[in-house]
Amino acid sequence: MERWKDRVALVTGASVGIGAAVARALVQHGMKVVGCARSVDKIEKLAAECQSAGYPGILIPYKCDLSNEEEILSMFSAIKTLHQGVDVCINNAGLARPEPLLSGKTEGWRMMIDVNVLAVSICTREVYQSMKERNIDDGHIININSMNGHSVVPQSVVHFYSATKYAVTALTEGLRQELREAKTHIRATCISPGLVETGFAFKLHDNDPERAAATYESIRCLKAEDMANAVIYVLSAPPHVQIGDIQMRPTEQIS
Repeated sequence: MERWKDRVALVTGASVGIGAAVARALVQHGMKVVGCARSVDKIEKLAAECQSAGYPGILIPYKCDLSNEEEILSMFSAIKTLHQGVDVCINNAGLARPEPLLSGKTEGWRMMIDVNVLAVSICTREVYQSMKERNIDDGHIININSMNGHSVVPQSVVHFYSATKYAVTALTEGLRQELREAKTHIRATCISPGLVETGFAFKLHDNDPERAAATYESIRCLKAEDMANAVIYVLSAPPHVQIGDIQMRPTEQIS
């Protein structure tokens, strides 16, 4: 990770869960981390904690609604002005709404498409252009995917969400191919976790907190820190090594 010291990373959805853990880990390794989310209160608190801990990097909170392209473009413009550009992008932000294919609300489907697919694509495009402008040939784009992007489980409330994560699987491989066509050494990676103990289930089952809690009590889940360790592993790989996809589940998880 030494080569990433003092370089700029963007982490989307950095206020809680996986995003917060990844942001902290990158700051611990000396990176300048722009952490974005719709609300930055928790990122500001995390930034203060990182500073108090004496970590060599810095966490810079940035308020951005990733379902709004204008806000995304404004964020990249601000990063260019203040920090030259982005060298590492962690497309972490994602959401699930309990909208089955036969009875779901279009609004919920659109929300998942906007954040899980379009925001990832827009951020990826802007990050690549940022790297290209500065002749950065060793950047890295990491998409936080899901095991739901590799298999469809018999739970109607996650079927549309699964479709958006299958899109992330395709987008990541398509990105890898386009980067090769561009004759660059910028790398693209997916990290696809199974059950991670975050607030994700509580947002999915926001009308049934008992069901959400039971999701995490049934087995020993992955922790957000496990995902952060996976990100560090990917970034630590030698420049000639392209890690395409890490699929990781709790040992006890069946599906």
